[in-house]
Amino acid sequence: MTVDRIRGSITALITPMQADGGVDEDRYAAFMDWQITEGTQGLVPMGTTGESATLSHSEHEKAIRLCVEVTAGRVPVIAGTGSNSTEEAVSLSLAAQKAGADALLVVTPYYNKPTQAGLIAHYRAIHDATNLPIIIYNIPGRSVINMSVETMATLSALERIVGVKDATADLVRPIEQRLASGPNFIQLSGEDASILPFMGAGGHGCISVTSNVAPRLCAEFHAAWAAGDHAQAQAINDRLMPLHDALFVESNPVPAKYALELLGLVQPGLRLPLVPLSEASEQRVHDALVQVGLLN
Repeated sequence: MTVDRIRGSITALITPMQADGGVDEDRYAAFMDWQITEGTQGLVPMGTTGESATLSHSEHEKAIRLCVEVTAGRVPVIAGTGSNSTEEAVSLSLAAQKAGADALLVVTPYYNKPTQAGLIAHYRAIHDATNLPIIIYNIPGRSVINMSVETMATLSALERIVGVKDATADLVRPIEQRLASGPNFIQLSGEDASILPFMGAGGHGCISVTSNVAPRLCAEFHAAWAAGDHAQAQAINDRLMPLHDALFVESNPVPAKYALELLGLVQPGLRLPLVPLSEASEQRVHDALVQVGLLN
């Protein structure tokens, strides 16, 4: 796979679960196939949205293998393999490489609060231990630390560190990063609500929560942008905005899973400490689906 395929509408996959919390492999496979037929251009198993923090190593590795099998080369598989432990991140990355993933999504180490020098050492260790392209996942809202533009530029000089999932919601950042790392450094938004200005600042696509629920509309947004039809892209984004907002009314991926339950694509199922939505949040997600036109 060439990194040129890492573009456009990429889904940060939910992990369908049964009522007892076990992974629902049949629905997971069907869900991934539906995503591709709806136009999604890449799949990310075992990211934040996939509840990777509460899956065992064996479940984590099996989910990635299943994604590779179902995808069968139709779109890139960018496996989430990050950890606050460098040793664990290397182990998960090697397992994803063995499973046939096309690239790795590696979150900045959470809880430890490493320095910028520690971040460089962490990513360099994963880079040197593996053969796959690496996407840095910068999400200070969850990991506390924020990788600086300068640190990311240093890492982008390494052969296989090819891009970033930027969940900072800082719309100056993609401009600064492009100037520091060059136009070939892949910048993917991790914030659905700001995707339109992010693309205008030089972005290449989005690793999206919303595309779990509205994959066709998200794919159409990116197709319009790529075609230079910015008015159409804005119109689609305006239509999606109620859903962008509603899917973060409580902790991700709980609202997305509820929306998919309403659409008949998954059954109820979460891993503690995540719990079902409040009644008020359920209503907000329902209303957003109706407003966007996905539910009667």
